[in-house]
Amino acid sequence: MAEATLTKTKIQPLGDRVLVKPVEAKETKRGGIIIPDTAKEKPQEGKIVATGKGKTTDEGKVLPMDVKVGDRILYGKYSGNELKIDDEDYLIMHQDDVLGILSEK
Repeated sequence: MAEATLTKTKIQPLGDRVLVKPVEAKETKRGGIIIPDTAKEKPQEGKIVATGKGKTTDEGKVLPMDVKVGDRILYGKYSGNELKIDDEDYLIMHQDDVLGILSEK
């Protein structure tokens, strides 16, 4: 369980939710034409900033999280809820929306 301190704001995701900082996509050029921000694809990669304690079963047992703070992850294009905290963009989503953890070779 990790809490994120974002300048003046502290956020603790609940249950099996994670707070993700999307990785900004690099500026794409096609044939010398710069694609405007409104036409760019939404990022599908991010970094875990905070996690909840885990999912609670019907019996009251807490299942541990598969992801941890600092993990680089892939998530679905329309996963999570967008948040703007202190002029920074974040996503909060259930751990089930995480497709995989990226690792260095």
